[in-house]
Amino acid sequence: MQDKVFISQLQVNTIIGVFDFEKQAKQPLFFDVEMLTNFAQAAKSDNVDDVVDYAKVSERIIAHCESTQVELLETLAEQLTTIILNEFAVSQVTLRISKPQAVIEAQTVGIEITRKKQS
Repeated sequence: MQDKVFISQLQVNTIIGVFDFEKQAKQPLFFDVEMLTNFAQAAKSDNVDDVVDYAKVSERIIAHCESTQVELLETLAEQLTTIILNEFAVSQVTLRISKPQAVIEAQTVGIEITRKKQS
């Protein structure tokens, strides 16, 4: 059984990009995260310690973005999915990062990756 915890449109203002002007000022990124887990123990215990705490995942994403500067969304996505898989009780994570200021003519652009915990 695979249950899902999700975070939608988590906004983080950070420095990211390959161009010099992108490295001068923070810009918004939006994160959508889907994490597969199992709710069975939490449903039995009714205890927050038995769940994937989406607030803690959100805080971890924000902290990483504020402390790490990379040029590519792809690099950031790999780093964040590795962190989530290693630090939280999830078997798979899908991460979508949107960068709304990257292409003026588009509402947003971005990437999406899915990674599974290694057995």
